[in-house]
Amino acid sequence: MSFRQLMRTVIAAALVLSAATALACTPMGVGRDASADGSVLVTHTCDGWYDNALRIVPGGEHAEGEMVDVYVDLCIANRPYTPLRLAGQIPQVAKTNTYFHIGYPFMNDKQLMIGEHTWTGRDEAMSPDGMLYIANLEVFALQRASTAREAIRVMGELAEKYGYGDGGEGLVIGDTKELWYFEIVGGGLLWSPDSGRPGAHWVAQRIPDDEVFVAANTARIGVVDFEDPETFMFSSDITRLPGEMGWWKEGEPFNFAKIFHPQPANRTFVHNRREWRVMNLFAPSQEFPVINAYNAYPFSVKPDQKIGVRDLMAIYSDHLEGTPYDLTTDPASMPFGDPNRWGLVNSQKPEGKAEFGWERAVAIPRCSYSFVSQSRDWLPDPVGGVLWFGEDAPDTTVYVPIYCGVTEIPKPWTKGGRVEFDHGSAWWAFNAVNNYAQLRWNVMYPEIRAKKASYEDVFFAEQPVLEEIAVRLYDEDPAKAVAYLTERTYSNLEKVENGWWDFLWTLMGRYYDGGVITGEGRMTFPGYPTEYLEQVEFAGTMLRDLENLK
Repeated sequence: MSFRQLMRTVIAAALVLSAATALACTPMGVGRDASADGSVLVTHTCDGWYDNALRIVPGGEHAEGEMVDVYVDLCIANRPYTPLRLAGQIPQVAKTNTYFHIGYPFMNDKQLMIGEHTWTGRDEAMSPDGMLYIANLEVFALQRASTAREAIRVMGELAEKYGYGDGGEGLVIGDTKELWYFEIVGGGLLWSPDSGRPGAHWVAQRIPDDEVFVAANTARIGVVDFEDPETFMFSSDITRLPGEMGWWKEGEPFNFAKIFHPQPANRTFVHNRREWRVMNLFAPSQEFPVINAYNAYPFSVKPDQKIGVRDLMAIYSDHLEGTPYDLTTDPASMPFGDPNRWGLVNSQKPEGKAEFGWERAVAIPRCSYSFVSQSRDWLPDPVGGVLWFGEDAPDTTVYVPIYCGVTEIPKPWTKGGRVEFDHGSAWWAFNAVNNYAQLRWNVMYPEIRAKKASYEDVFFAEQPVLEEIAVRLYDEDPAKAVAYLTERTYSNLEKVENGWWDFLWTLMGRYYDGGVITGEGRMTFPGYPTEYLEQVEFAGTMLRDLENLK
């Protein structure tokens, strides 16, 4: 093996390690005939330490010959120990859309929406010489495309030409009419710009209009029908490397997931447990069985009932309640029913359990942000595209509607620092409430949910009237609608951020020292569940001393 080949192998191994830390996100998609109001719905939980600073990047006209710098890795730009690296440049296009930038950019002003998850895949499929990472592809898709199909073509062509240097990734992509799912891996360890091969292997599958989709860090696209362009899109020369490597033989079905992700990373049930849970919440009548990481659920399913925005928000707050895996009732949740679990390294685990982890719910505390988006073809773009955005953990956040036509958001929502507490950052307000609630989850969590609903109920109640006014203004002058939506969105974001800081101080003033301040100004002490006291052998040392002193 040459030195260059060795270095590529080392770099690829590093990519595997870095990607493994990202195996946490849970995106969903709902086709327009499966949604309650005809919207195309896309969601994403960005689980882990990722850039949570939301910024609006204006589109515009660009001069001929203009170049665009490509920096990696954008999704972790707020980690001070991983500075951005200039990977190269690509030519700019004549005109770009305005888009919303964050760890994994998610919306543009044409109602195009993207949700992400990582699955890494084979080491041998990675391309250390690839210029583009998944967040770069999302940026270019949102800037250069107006539909899901266009976004797929933009990302596919760029990745093939300039090389894809990231691990295996999946994107749920929705526009006003269609919902697609896109998966991509590199061109292989020996790929280089002058190799004469495409710099990525990718495939996209359309999700039927009357069905719903979920992914949880495993590749989801199975057998590709190369003769069905209405259902599948795919990269050039996609079968060559798998054939050369012995991953696939001519005449066999071309199963993308089995070829490029034959041994799912991480724990045996961690990823599939979320897919199992969400599938059964979408379609309980189908009673999907428990499977391990080496099997697959259907690509998409028809829900038992039409799915609304708040249904998806509720799923994002799920802790496996009411199942055999309920994280609010197992021994680790004691004494106060806390479903949150801290991370572990293998050396801490009991013997023989290294491949296993905690049960993994959809909602986890180490979430940077989440969203549920709507794209609606019966409304003008500035009004029709709305992304319900929440900072930090989905179960204790407030989802605020951000319309795709807005031009400004408050500064606290644009700050992503995570190393030091920042009272000027909206993310820290939500993170502080979530962490404080873990002192006595069973008492504080219901109060948090009620406070969360007090904001969201108003937003949903106001939505029809707000949008009716915005459409009327749009008919007069699109700029008036944009100004109105910007003012309302800005005001709502300010209201929620200020209110959540006030709520944090309220919780801290009510719950402390193991007690609860009542409305009459008295302190009561809820104490501990008897089951927990028995479990920890309450008074055990005293009883032993009494026995010894007889």
